[in-house]
Amino acid sequence: MPLKRGRLIILSTGGTIAMAAEGAGHAATLKLDAEKLAAAVPQLVELAEIEARDVLAKPSASFTLADIVAIAKAAADAATTCDGVVITHGTDTLEETAFALSLLAQVETPIVLTAAMRRADQPGADGPGNLLAACRVAVSSMARGKGVLVVVDDEIHAGPLIRKAHSFRPHAFSSLPFGPIGYVAEDRVRFALAPASRPPRLAYGAGAPVVPILEAGPGLEPQTVEALAAGAIDGLVLSLPGAGHVAAEAAPAFAGLAERIPVVFASRTGAGETLRASYAYPGGEIDLIRRGLIPANGLDARKARIALQLALSNRAGHAEVRALFDCF
Repeated sequence: MPLKRGRLIILSTGGTIAMAAEGAGHAATLKLDAEKLAAAVPQLVELAEIEARDVLAKPSASFTLADIVAIAKAAADAATTCDGVVITHGTDTLEETAFALSLLAQVETPIVLTAAMRRADQPGADGPGNLLAACRVAVSSMARGKGVLVVVDDEIHAGPLIRKAHSFRPHAFSSLPFGPIGYVAEDRVRFALAPASRPPRLAYGAGAPVVPILEAGPGLEPQTVEALAAGAIDGLVLSLPGAGHVAAEAAPAFAGLAERIPVVFASRTGAGETLRASYAYPGGEIDLIRRGLIPANGLDARKARIALQLALSNRAGHAEVRALFDCF
């Protein structure tokens, strides 16, 4: 008796995976919608009953918070009527969307993001292979309940951990220091690890909170902070050296800003987390916390920005923001 095929919904949002050029010397444009992406992988019809839907069609660097929320809603809605959801996405900001979906779309049905570093018309195009692998994971019973996943280059990554680690090579994504939680080999889906817990569940309120990221290096000038504070911003995320440290001269300026808006600080190192009780010198993490700044804990600045924007969309105050980041 033939195996019963699952039902899979593919959501297209644009990005390189949907781009192609007319010919040599021509600029690439978005040419492939969800149906064309699915049609380019004939093996999919043997894997599942496929429904292809278009959600957005733009480069991911142009996504707004509202766009990301729309993707989350489309994925959560689709998850109620199928065995798995696959989202094709641009690589530039895939990490922000994957993290946001892990907060906004917490369902048992697998939600899997995938992408491509090479256009469909380029030699060695990786989109079809990534899409097929992502679909294999999405219809696998082993993927249920594991949260939002990202599948690229035959690796399965936990959505909250993924980041783009190279600007152009096909093997561009990483979830260091932990690494992939599984892989796809031929038609087999293998999980070696599983997330120990889910991130907190958040909802989108309204508006588009303005939350810039400021990366600090040695000797950050107070004038930089003062110039930023003069603008109309709703929150601020700092990407700081080490475990969350800033120049002593800038600390008082951040304290003044933190009285008005939430100021969250993250480590710029790419691994580890902000400390809380190790360094008390002016500008150290103990000093910053005393001045009212909020540690991002295990989040980097890009993910902290998404979390803070969602919190502020619900008019969260300082205490609520601090409690949120305590969950990370």
